[in-house]
Order: sequence, then structure tokens, then C-alpha cells
Amino acid sequence: MGWRGMLGFEYGIVQAPLGPDISGPELVAAVANAGGLGLLRAPDWEAPDYLSDLIRKTRSLTERPFGVGVVLAFPHNENIKTILSEKVAVLQVSWGEYSEELVLEAHSAGVKVVPQVGSFDEARKAINAGVDAIIVQGREAGGHVIGQDGLISLLPMVVDLIGDRDIPIIAAGGIVDARGYVAALSLGAQGICLGTRFVASEESYAHPEYKRKLVEMDKTEYTDVFGRARWPGAPHRVLQTPFFSNWKNIPAHENEVNQPIIGRSTIHGIEKKIHRLAGTVPNVTTTGDIDSMVMFAGEGVGLIREILPAGEVVKQLVEGAQLLLHTKFSGL
Repeated sequence: MGWRGMLGFEYGIVQAPLGPDISGPELVAAVANAGGLGLLRAPDWEAPDYLSDLIRKTRSLTERPFGVGVVLAFPHNENIKTILSEKVAVLQVSWGEYSEELVLEAHSAGVKVVPQVGSFDEARKAINAGVDAIIVQGREAGGHVIGQDGLISLLPMVVDLIGDRDIPIIAAGGIVDARGYVAALSLGAQGICLGTRFVASEESYAHPEYKRKLVEMDKTEYTDVFGRARWPGAPHRVLQTPFFSNWKNIPAHENEVNQPIIGRSTIHGIEKKIHRLAGTVPNVTTTGDIDSMVMFAGEGVGLIREILPAGEVVKQLVEGAQLLLHTKFSGL
């Protein structure tokens, strides 16, 4: 069934590349060791030596394959060269253009290319570029949302577009449990990609207060108020924290540049000042006014009841999906 064999991984569970550094080696290795595809997040600046160290640290924690996610809206050429030279199993790309030549270069290095798309047209471009699989992201997703369509309508459209081509489709957006997994399979996906559920895992690099809010809160909103200067035109879905509710209606010309510093974080080894309205979630190093920082979350956050080991998340998804298919739908 759909939970096996995708891209050569044991299960069709993908842990999204959680920025800026929330999916570090510990989380990625834990997902890989459980049979899923874990994705590191490359820095949003050129840092090939650092990225190489990140990959090697992950390899010290798992003998299984994993991948690296790259946001193409930021400088990335040297980082991608490092990913290919290190022969990581999967290069995941989003938010930018990639060429057929890049895909061919990756294939020559033994690296599979998996873009994330948010529209039918982007899926068509991905097919024409010769990619190995496609992550289809619905508007329900947490963090930066690349398209406007909901998953339940977009996913089957892309499934029909793929037809009988050997290109696995991975569903993303609001999925946190086995029911969402089975729903994605029924719409034609071969796997699922989860972000919020893995942020709320023991191995994630998210700040404990961020994780706590993911368990306690259940409402999100699609907005553009965070990080407008650094990443314009990149809407996102966030938790409806008290801070967000008080600031969500700020004028369109306002951004983080003219806001005070509310904290500091060490991100990929570099200390960063965090301005109010910055699009940077708090990690374990973050100090300052944590409650006033952005906290990305998908629409399924209300279904997250506890912080679990990442391997247990994978196990519950697979076993839960198998149980549903065998008990609830076997007679259909």
C-alpha cells in the first residue's frame, strides 16, 4: 500500500525541512531510523562548510538515507553543490525556479530531487523538469504557504496530471495523524509530509514554549505580518497567539525593520537579533520575549495532544493508517 516503497524509503512519511534550524540532525536521524524521510533545512545563506558538517553529524546518528531542504528564494548555489557532493539521498526544493539541468546534475550525483509545489502549474513544471517526486502543499499548511488551493482539491488534480508516470506524490498541509494519512492516500498520494507534528517532537530544535503552545492551542491564521522585509510575498500560517491577535491588522507598509529587538537566537551557528514581527521562530537557544515571536503551525495543530519522540510519531502514523484501512475500509 501507500505507506511502503516510496523513493526507496521504508515508509511514506516525510518530515518537512523546518526552518530556520528546527529540523536538525537529531530530528532528521530519528525520523530516518524509524523508516521515514527526514529533511535537514539548509541555511538561508551560503554556508557550504557548515552544511557539510551538518550532513556529517546527521550521518553519525543514522546509517539510513535522509535529505536536505533548500529555499530557493535565498542564496543557495554553493549549498546545493555541497548537497550533491555529499551525495545526500534527497534534495528538496521550494520557493523558486530550478532547471532540468539541475535535476540532471543531481541525478548524476545519485541525488533525488523533490520539489514542493502549491499549484497545478507548478506541478506541471516539476514533471517537465524530470523530478523524482512532488510534495503537494495545501493552504492548510503551517509556516510559509506557497499556494492558495486547499489540499483536498489540489491533490487529486495533481494526481490526475501525473497519470501513470512513476512520480510519487506526497501530500502536505494540515496532516498530523493516521486519519489524515489515510485521507491523503485515498486522494491518490503515496506519502505525506508533516511539519507541525514534528516541530512538536522531543528531538525538534524548537523552543520548549513553542512546543507547549502547539499542544495547548488549536487556532491558526493565514497572514503576512511576519518577516515582510526579509521575505516579501511569502504568506504564512501561524498560531493565533495573544501577540498575533493584537498585531495582525498592522498596516501593509509596516515590517520588522523598524521594530525593536525582542530577543536573540543562535541560528546555524550564528547569533541573530530577533526584531518584533520577524519571521523567525524561537529555537532552544532563543532568549527574550518568546511569547511575542512568530510560531508557525498548520490547521491540524488542534489534533496534537502531546510531545512525542519522532520515531513514535512515525510508528503511530503507520500503524494507525494500517489499522484504519483494515478495520474501517476493508469492506468497501
